[in-house]
Amino acid sequence: MSEINDHVKSALKIIISLGLPRAQQNERSALSLLALLNLTPDKTWAEADNHLIGITPIMDWIRQHYQKDYAPNTRETIRRQTMHQFMDAGIVLYNPDQPDRSVNSPKAVYQIEPAALTLLRSFYTNEWHDNLTNYLSQRETIASRYAKEREKNRVPVQIRHGEKITLSPGEHSELIRAIIEEFSPRFAPGCLLLYVGDTGDKWAYFDAALLSGLGVDIDSHGKMPDVVLHYTKKNWLLLIESVTSHGPVDGKRHSELTQLFSGAKIGLVYVTAFPNRRVMARYLTDIAWETEVWVADAPSHLIHFDGERFLGPFM
Repeated sequence: MSEINDHVKSALKIIISLGLPRAQQNERSALSLLALLNLTPDKTWAEADNHLIGITPIMDWIRQHYQKDYAPNTRETIRRQTMHQFMDAGIVLYNPDQPDRSVNSPKAVYQIEPAALTLLRSFYTNEWHDNLTNYLSQRETIASRYAKEREKNRVPVQIRHGEKITLSPGEHSELIRAIIEEFSPRFAPGCLLLYVGDTGDKWAYFDAALLSGLGVDIDSHGKMPDVVLHYTKKNWLLLIESVTSHGPVDGKRHSELTQLFSGAKIGLVYVTAFPNRRVMARYLTDIAWETEVWVADAPSHLIHFDGERFLGPFM
């Protein structure tokens, strides 16, 4: 037990020495750092390594080696309140084996950055202080370099003439780009983009004022569709779900969106977008009636699920 406590205390000292914010100066972050280093209680700091490891395996590792059992819903806390800050500080890399891996991929992994590993292996040695000083003098450059690498892998989306946003890498974001750049000019020409979601940042783009003017006020807890368009010519709101692995507009989702947009002064159109028909085939039995389906690899076609209108709100 003393070895466990010693390693946790040491990891916390390192986090403080590296200048991470107070919100990360806690046991959760210390244990996460130990997991990233694969530093079990019987190992010395010189034996630390930088294996690839995901969030759930980190939690399993902590449970196995440090007897701390985190609840499953702690996963997002570790990701958002520890890993994000480790990445921003340049001490942890995200998906170094496949930088364009989707943010919400179950295969997502983290790894201690090589220079940080070299530094941490010197903890409890005579070289630690000098190594720390040298590392901190270079860290901003290191963090900046990796931040640029992450930005390079993001998906650019043209939201209007001369204005772009970027989304987290992955198939889901590629499909959102196709919705905005391919679907909307064909089926809602001249529409206004009101909202775009992102797997890495819930609200990548949100024109709350325009949406509020249409009678819809959304708080931060509302489960928004992936894309919301105002088709001004018809005065419709198009609520579009981007589906690569889950989440078509089924009966339950249809009801959720109807409730979320219940204040809308104009008609609602529900659309599920798929990257291809192979993915669509997996969800055909789930798709709600009186909705539309669009497939990105056949962008000029729209599939209408029943009802009296080809594309339009059902009043």
